Parts: sequence; structure tokens; C-alpha cells
Amino acid sequence: MKKNVLITGGAGFVGSALALGLGQKYPDWQITALDNLKRRGSELNLPRLAEANIHFIHGDVRNSEDLDASLLQPDLILECSAEPSVLAGYNSPKYLLETNLVGTINCLELARQTMADFIFLSTSRVYPINYLRELTYSETNTRFELNVTQEIMGASSYGIAENFPLDQVRSLYGTTKLASELLIAEYADSYGIRTLINRCGVLTGPWQMGKVDQGVFALWMAFHYFNKPLKYIGYGGTGKQVRDFLHIADLLTLIDIQIERLEELKGETFNVGGGVENSLSLLETTQLCQEITGNKIAIASVRENRQGDIPIFITDSRKVIEKTGWQPQRDGKKTLTDIYQWIQKNESQLKSIFT
Repeated sequence: MKKNVLITGGAGFVGSALALGLGQKYPDWQITALDNLKRRGSELNLPRLAEANIHFIHGDVRNSEDLDASLLQPDLILECSAEPSVLAGYNSPKYLLETNLVGTINCLELARQTMADFIFLSTSRVYPINYLRELTYSETNTRFELNVTQEIMGASSYGIAENFPLDQVRSLYGTTKLASELLIAEYADSYGIRTLINRCGVLTGPWQMGKVDQGVFALWMAFHYFNKPLKYIGYGGTGKQVRDFLHIADLLTLIDIQIERLEELKGETFNVGGGVENSLSLLETTQLCQEITGNKIAIASVRENRQGDIPIFITDSRKVIEKTGWQPQRDGKKTLTDIYQWIQKNESQLKSIFT
């Protein structure tokens, strides 16, 4: 069935990847990408979108007039817009709140007026920081590892599941996303909108303009490629803090499944990530980047922890795997190699962004 799809944050890393991937698979769909182009490097996606016949609107989810129901008329809204950084939230709460919360409200209003389906990209950062810091873990030569037995509900050696407690603070960023989730549930109930929420862990892959506070795997590879120094920050400065990751192509596969089976999956909230099998410490990431690029760079140690940081996060994605049959396919070496090849191919464009 032909669809009219609106992707907010559509020139960003996630939004553009979904737009291009869905556009390639469903050439008869009308796909519109809306973005305010605030993120440095997002302008590089505009020629890619144009070449793929993706309609681009330079707009902002903070402005309800940019989401005019009489002009857009979507069947499906993929809400990918966000200020995605925990640290940025501490520094500029007004923009964070307006983008991540008011923006969601404006998108939901568009969905209400058009009865569009609504898939929301939330975050693992909805889970409270203090509870995450209470997880027990052991230390190996290269990483922290979650212990098999955990006292907190929803935590195990598989990682963090959807029933992990939510009753403490989580950062302004995480709060905007959790508040958006609650509003989505209310709109679905009040107006009969088909909705679905994905609480994503670390997403990465080619075309991610990584920064210190968001997009760390792309940043790590880029700094190895361009021979720029890095830092292990916090937890003794050893680089053993761990995150699981999900290649953007694996997320695209899941979103495609969810669109096709939305009637069955509507109302669900899923934790979406790579899991234990697809996780890396910063130290292990360094080792892979050295192997792939052949470069060894200076990495300083900063022992002090940053505000809002946690030593380990692993996404327990067993629920979404059981419900859909989806499985991540790309491991650490494949993912980092894809990022390396993208940087190599687009070196002249990317040098000014990463250096």
C-alpha cells in the first residue's frame, strides 16, 4: 500500500537513514523529511535526500505552523527529532525542552488531525541514573561486565529490560523523552492513534556526525582516522565503561517490520539495542579502531566522572526480538569498518566537522 510518510529530524543521522532506506525499498511511497539543520553536518544529507527523491522541508518541530495538517497529510509519522545529548540538556535546557517535549506535542497534534500512525524514537536514558549506578558489575582487563545476579527489577546479565524502575531522576534529556512517551500513550487512548515506542540504546554507523557527548563510536573512529587525541573520561580514566550499540541498518530493518505489523504491535514499548553480543568498552573500541585504521593516537586519562554518566549500559532487547523475530546482524568490527569506509570516501567533507 502506498504511504505518505513524514520523518521529523529527517536530515539527521537516524532520520535520513530511515528516509533513504524506506525510499529505496518502497519507491512508490511519498517520503518527507523535516529538519531544522541545527546539528552540524546535517546539511551534508540534503543532496543524498534529493538524489533519492525524498522531499525536504526546512522546518522545526518546535513550531506548530511547520507541521500544518492541511499541507502534510501523513499516513505515518516517524518522530526522530531530538536534542539527543544528556550533557547538552544541562547546558541549554530551554532548547532541549522545546525540541524534545513541545516538539513531540506538535507532532502528536499533527497525528491527531490526520489520524497518522506514530512511531517514536525514545531513549534508554529514560531509566534513572541512580538505579543504573547501583548495578553490580565486575572488571576484566578491557571492560566492565554486568553480574548475573542483580537486585533491581528489570536488570540482569542481559542488560536493562522495559520493566526497570522509573521512579527516580534521569536527566532533563531522559525526562523529556519519558514525558513524551506518556503523552503518546494518552493520545493513542484518547484519539485511537496507532503508536509504538522504541527506547533506543546507542545507535551508530555511517553518516553519524559524532560528538563527545553523543555518537561516541563514530567520533572514536573519526579521531583515529584524522589522528586527533582523545580522552578516557571518568571511572578511573581506564576506558572500561561499556555501551551496547546498534548499527543504523539494523534499526532500519526493525522499523520496516514494525511498520508492516503495526496493527499487531500498536501500543508496545520496546527496548532496542545491540545487547551484550554487540557491546564495546572505549578501550576495546580503541583497539578495533587501531586495527582498522592502522593509526595509534594519544588518549589521555581523566579520572573524574561527568555529570549524568554511568559506567555500563546494556540494552535487553529480548522482548522486541521475541515479538518480531528481528535480530541485530552487525557486530563491532563490521560497524566500525563501515564508519571507517564512509569517512575514507568522504574525507574532504568530513575533515572540517571532526577536526
